[in-house]
Amino acid sequence: MSEPARHLPSSLVLLGAGKMGGAMLEGWLAQGMNPQGVTVLDPHPSDEMARLCEKRGIALNPSRPDQPEVLVLAIKPQMLDEAAKDLDALIGPGTLIVSILAGKTIGDLRKRLPEARAVVRAMPNLPASIGRGATGAAASPEVTEAQRLVADALLKSVGAVEWLPSEDLIDAVTAVSGSGPAYVFHLVECLAEAGIAAGLPADLAQRLARATVTGAGELLFQSDLSPATLRQNVTSPGGTTAAGLQVLMADPGGLKALMRETVAAAKRRAEELAG
Repeated sequence: MSEPARHLPSSLVLLGAGKMGGAMLEGWLAQGMNPQGVTVLDPHPSDEMARLCEKRGIALNPSRPDQPEVLVLAIKPQMLDEAAKDLDALIGPGTLIVSILAGKTIGDLRKRLPEARAVVRAMPNLPASIGRGATGAAASPEVTEAQRLVADALLKSVGAVEWLPSEDLIDAVTAVSGSGPAYVFHLVECLAEAGIAAGLPADLAQRLARATVTGAGELLFQSDLSPATLRQNVTSPGGTTAAGLQVLMADPGGLKALMRETVAAAKRRAEELAG
């Protein structure tokens, strides 16, 4: 049994089994979590989720679920107020709450869930749906070391986890890794459009741009080298890559300044939503 799998809880209630909640559930099961210890609460589960629960013996929307070791909140943030009315009965003295609700602080959760004590707030991103996510997590002071290991095991089932020294960093995490996949997708769009402008047929430009970014990402994932070193390895002095990088790395006006503006704007918006 792997180290993370050793710390999976014996009982867990998952509130919200949409795209992210469903991906996490599949990750937990793949890590060896006992499906009989899992309860799923979702007023409108997909047919796929209903079939998974039936096949694996997972309780789906029971009338009186028991207090679990862990309660995972994976509903849409705007549904929290309505859902909170029935959640306090699920929270026991030792229940760990793991929330992936965007914009909802630990303080927000405490206001709506008076019984909440140990809370972990996490911000996963879209690639978690294929097990390649990047999640930032922050724990309230009440979270014990054992509970932290449990939360770590649950979150690692869908990718990498970075523990933050303070919840205050969640907005920056949201701006970098939470929103970051959209920036990468837009890079592919722009690279393809540039290829079309350079004379490539549209479908060929799209395929080349997509394969280039996914291949470079996989190389980065598998390599121990820094991004800067990988970039240098591709760049021959006076070659075509160097000519292109002169534009991207121009100061001012290059990609670095644009990305700083992008992340700063996303962070400001995250702070506004949290407020």
